[in-house]
Amino acid sequence: MSIRIGIMGYGNLGRGVECAIKHNPDMELVAVFTRRDPETLKILTETAGVYRAQDAEKMKDKIDVLILCGGSATDLPVQTPKYAQWFNVVDSFDTHARIPEHFDDVDRAAAESGHVGIISVGWDPGMFSLNRMYANAILTNGKDYTFWGKGVSQGHSDAIRRIEGVKDGKQYTIPVEAALEAVRRGEDPELTTRQKHTRECFVVAEEGADLARIEQEIKTMPNYFDEYDTTVHFISEEELKRDYSGIPHGGFVIRTGSTGWNDENRHVIEYSLKLDSNPEFTSSVIVAYARAAWRMSQEGQTGCKTVFDVPPAYLSALDGAELRRHLL
Repeated sequence: MSIRIGIMGYGNLGRGVECAIKHNPDMELVAVFTRRDPETLKILTETAGVYRAQDAEKMKDKIDVLILCGGSATDLPVQTPKYAQWFNVVDSFDTHARIPEHFDDVDRAAAESGHVGIISVGWDPGMFSLNRMYANAILTNGKDYTFWGKGVSQGHSDAIRRIEGVKDGKQYTIPVEAALEAVRRGEDPELTTRQKHTRECFVVAEEGADLARIEQEIKTMPNYFDEYDTTVHFISEEELKRDYSGIPHGGFVIRTGSTGWNDENRHVIEYSLKLDSNPEFTSSVIVAYARAAWRMSQEGQTGCKTVFDVPPAYLSALDGAELRRHLL
């Protein structure tokens, strides 16, 4: 029996989920739900239908897990609790400071309806979160470091595009190499935000726009750029499409620590990602957790979960015997 998947939203993440389902033979895409006119949306899966978002409830008996592909700012805080009334759900909510609040909202809705909701699935939060937790549990006497990039920050790029006079733009987050190497050497440096990352912006300005004002607005933008050394490049639309059309990303989670009676032995744990496509990798993580949501639901579990609550074996299409034989 295939796990029947629905997708809510068909942007970069939704398209990535569709591609990931193709590579998971125990799953099938049943439906894509959109706020656009379904007649205008062409998807890749010929056997799946496209429906209006408001019609999702009508298909609650035809979908095992609904994957929510909206944004964290305004979509997911509303959508995930709402759709947990009718479906097992998985989302990629990534506003770290609001995860506890989002968890409570989803937990309440999913527990009342008897469904499972897994939130904040991706690579950070998600895979990076797991590696931070594992490393903390193992090296209890140590320090955590997370570096992001080099890669495109979609949220920061969107913030640039909202500035008056900006036609388009991309923003790259770049780790400071000297800081990264100091951590890898086990020096345990105390690093400020500015010392860990720089930001590089490639901006297409509208004709006649005040470039100095745009640059100043970017560099002083609170919560986005003001705490970083930021470089702004003004380029043509053709250059942006030619040289910066992809959405790569990645990063490093590192924990340094010591063991021994007198802390005489030093250790470094490092996990890294180098991603050609941020949304497609995120989608692949989400699809694995959709399998886990379905399995947990089959066992009668309910309520909200995070990556910390899901047994690793639940992510894999392989059974326990195969996992022990090939991966243990």
